[in-house]
Amino acid sequence: MPLRFDLKHFTALNIDELYTIMRLRQRVFVLEQHCAFVDCDNLDQTGWHLMCYDGDTLAAYCRLLPVGLAYPGYASIGRVVSEPALRKAGYGRMIMTEALKHCRELFGDAPLKIGAQLYLKKFYQSYGFTAIGDIYIEDDIEHVIMVRE
Repeated sequence: MPLRFDLKHFTALNIDELYTIMRLRQRVFVLEQHCAFVDCDNLDQTGWHLMCYDGDTLAAYCRLLPVGLAYPGYASIGRVVSEPALRKAGYGRMIMTEALKHCRELFGDAPLKIGAQLYLKKFYQSYGFTAIGDIYIEDDIEHVIMVRE
């Protein structure tokens, strides 16, 4: 089956899609990265959810947040994640390329701000993000704020 991208507002997600998204996020952010945190942060409900399917498998995912929801004056891309069994297949790059395209369609020329895990700094720099401020610790992982004007 071919690669497929689906972009849906939270209100349009069906229960199976939501379950699959939450399962992938928990497997990576909670179990793999050993972070005990509440992933359900009340931002999902007003965001857009971008899913990359390889056949029936959710290969990658991220959420797109409107201006001001996560950061004043900025739209945001967050919860960027790929299926662990499919890493190194380029899904992370594919989902970011699609996310940037959809951010422009949804939010116009709004600047973007993200809280990036520090080890992914170069990855996000390759998409035009610039690190600002100091490194900070969130859930025992080094992060840095990055912006894309």
